[in-house]
Amino acid sequence: MTTKTYNGQEAEVIASFHDGYSYSKTKLEASLRELVYDRKPVKPVKEPINAKREDVDLIVNEFEISRQQAEKVLTEHGGDLTKALRTLVNN
Repeated sequence: MTTKTYNGQEAEVIASFHDGYSYSKTKLEASLRELVYDRKPVKPVKEPINAKREDVDLIVNEFEISRQQAEKVLTEHGGDLTKALRTLVNN
């Protein structure tokens, strides 16, 4: 393996190619660190709830589950009460 200088430090060259390009371990680690560790966390976007209030109330009262769980089931099924009820009954 050959070494090259990178930011005043010697970098270990992992692979050299005939066209002159080479990959440096230091550069690869710096890029990986930037991508993985130095990223700002992305806040999850809340999905708009397509559920009607009456549908949520029906599920909460009949299945005795929390309002959040009822809204989640309805949202997963695009606000379709019939599909949401079938899922809850089958689980």
